[in-house]
Amino acid sequence: MKEYLKDLNEAQKAPVLHKEGPLIVIAGAGSGKTRVLTYRIAHLMAQGVDSFNILALTFTNKAAREMKQRISDLVGGSEAKNLWMGTFHSVFARLLRSDGPKLGYPSNFTIYDTQDSQRLIASIIKEMGLDKDIYKYKQIQNRISSFKNSLITVKAYFQNPELIEADAMAKRPRLGEIYKNYVERCFKAGAMDFDDLLLRTNELLNRFPDVLAKYQERFRYILVDEYQDTNHSQYLIVRALADRYQNICVVGDDAQSIYSFRGANITNILNFQRDYDDVAVYRLEQNYRSTKNIVNAANSIIANNKHQLEKVVWTANKEGPKVKLHRSPTDAEEGRFVAGSVFEHKMQQQMAHSDFAVLYRTNSQSRAIEDALRKRDIPYRIFGGLSFYQRKEIKDLLSYLRLVINPKDEEALKRIINFPARGIGQTTIDRLTIAANHYERSIFEIIENLDKLDLKINAGTRRKLEDFVNMIKSFQIMNQQADAFTLAEHVVKKSGLLVEFKKDGTPEGVTRIENLEELLNGIKDFVEGQKELADATGDLTEFLEDVALATDLDNDKGDSDRVALMTVHMAKGLEFPYVYIVGLEEDLFPSAMSMNTRSELEEERRLFYVALTRAEKQAFITYTQNRYRWGKLIDAEPSRFIEEIDEAFVEDLTPASTYTFKPFVSPDIFGSSGPPRKTTTRVTSSIAPAEKQLRKLRKLKPNLSQPIGHTDKAVMDLEVGTLVNHSRFGKGEVLKVEGNGHDKKAEIQFAKGDTKKLLLRFAKLEIL
Repeated sequence: MKEYLKDLNEAQKAPVLHKEGPLIVIAGAGSGKTRVLTYRIAHLMAQGVDSFNILALTFTNKAAREMKQRISDLVGGSEAKNLWMGTFHSVFARLLRSDGPKLGYPSNFTIYDTQDSQRLIASIIKEMGLDKDIYKYKQIQNRISSFKNSLITVKAYFQNPELIEADAMAKRPRLGEIYKNYVERCFKAGAMDFDDLLLRTNELLNRFPDVLAKYQERFRYILVDEYQDTNHSQYLIVRALADRYQNICVVGDDAQSIYSFRGANITNILNFQRDYDDVAVYRLEQNYRSTKNIVNAANSIIANNKHQLEKVVWTANKEGPKVKLHRSPTDAEEGRFVAGSVFEHKMQQQMAHSDFAVLYRTNSQSRAIEDALRKRDIPYRIFGGLSFYQRKEIKDLLSYLRLVINPKDEEALKRIINFPARGIGQTTIDRLTIAANHYERSIFEIIENLDKLDLKINAGTRRKLEDFVNMIKSFQIMNQQADAFTLAEHVVKKSGLLVEFKKDGTPEGVTRIENLEELLNGIKDFVEGQKELADATGDLTEFLEDVALATDLDNDKGDSDRVALMTVHMAKGLEFPYVYIVGLEEDLFPSAMSMNTRSELEEERRLFYVALTRAEKQAFITYTQNRYRWGKLIDAEPSRFIEEIDEAFVEDLTPASTYTFKPFVSPDIFGSSGPPRKTTTRVTSSIAPAEKQLRKLRKLKPNLSQPIGHTDKAVMDLEVGTLVNHSRFGKGEVLKVEGNGHDKKAEIQFAKGDTKKLLLRFAKLEIL
């Protein structure tokens, strides 16, 4: 028995030792599925399988890098370098670099990111004279993306009357034309978008049997991580490649299938046993990540889903504290609770900020959390914000580099042909675009042949265009010998980008220069890293491909001590000691847009399951009674998912406040004469974790005739000039009062110099 197999438990060892034939590993959250994949690859190599014959597909570059490093540690670095391991997109981009010319694409094709695609679609909509309010470029891009992932080509679209009718009903009858123009323009520009990397791989394997046979022979052993997240296009590629030898191993958890909006198809994993004969099924059910209370709470939630593969997740970890449940009056109070709790746990247990994560259903929820964390001076980082590679100055330099590799790249050329400004106006660019479409050539080729074409462009502008082309060609000559860093450093200086940003003496201008410097540092690191790889050169093509396929999480070095803020979708695959899941309210989580069918609701429940199982030691669930939506305070109802958690694993943190009037004198002294007397009692009770009590609470609506937060009539009747004291802002004077009833506000000048406008029914004010 190999020494490294001692690192595995019996359930993990079984699929690792399974060599031939199809197998599926159904892996619960935190059960060590990555370890199984890693050790299986290492064991195959130890058993004599050539590393060149192994293909491993993941969903992030980060996961692929970590797996390759662990395999290198187990079996030695030189062999690990030969593995074809990476994301679907990166592996198939590599395949298309080699065989894409059979489809008419250059081997140095550009990869368009989402922003590039949207810009091109917006240009096409404008050129076609369509109403941009009806033909919204982002919606069109999403629809085209879904077509491609479902293998609906332009030809298939026009052969499908239902699709054409659906677009006509949506008042977008010319969507098919946009799709056709978009595909043609990408092809002419020698560019593929992310979805093309899969679509064109499918086309290559289906149209050219010799290419399919070559890669079937090459990839005798195929392993796929997160199989539940594969879409139809990815599924077909894997089926085709594995068809000859059927040595396919897929690992996944149907309970964590949360990407249907990206085209992920849960039936791929549910039906795997129907796709192949004699499938071996292995289950990883021991959770190594979370405490017993977290695991059991998550199990009680996911048990409500009807469509799932059979497994019972368990853990030998400590019982740990129960899942904490907290109700707040508003989203601002929810933020303050989270910030206060983070601060308290950090101080009491000497935790790092990076041990905490706040997860939400939508990005817009981060604002209240950010405000509260800032006021506590707690550093945080938002994942999924503007990526480093999407910043203007970075896109500018990358566009120059893309044009060096592929001068047909229309989007790159349009971006930088007049940046820095060189006197080439929009009118000239429009004429060049029209000529390029007319002659079915790229804009760059049109500029190269200006002397042969009768275009209304004056001599001065022609000279500037020729200078631009000559500059790009000089970069291309240098690229034949220089590595990516040397060339990029040269381009930054010679293109005028550095001078342009240095002119801007503002802090933003300085930041742009720092970002360019950081990009150059990154290119240097990349070139040095590529030297370690067997078949890498460190040239510009490799770097641009790496950048095009990078994600925000891939770029995270994990070295900053900050609280992580992200959507639950972004949190997939991550883990944190302390996790706060905020906004557990009906129409928010589950989302109002995801409750039309059982399958949609079950995906929302899987999303909550993913959120809860990110926690190692402690999970907090919060919700509010009222939440601001579009500037208005609306009633919020607790999420049905709260009710579904077994009460044995939940502890309610919401403080129960009970107020009862106590008479200052004995009522007996008044006798029985006079009008009947009533003792006023007001009770505000907390959520009890018991299921029955939760069900009752869901039906309650806050009584808006009773203001939340403040019921002091004197405060509600404030007048201009009144002196008040606020628990946070200190002493102040009322400058102005406006509004009526629950919307009544007071503008108050505080002694610290701040002027605040407070909603009186919430304001914690004391009249002096």
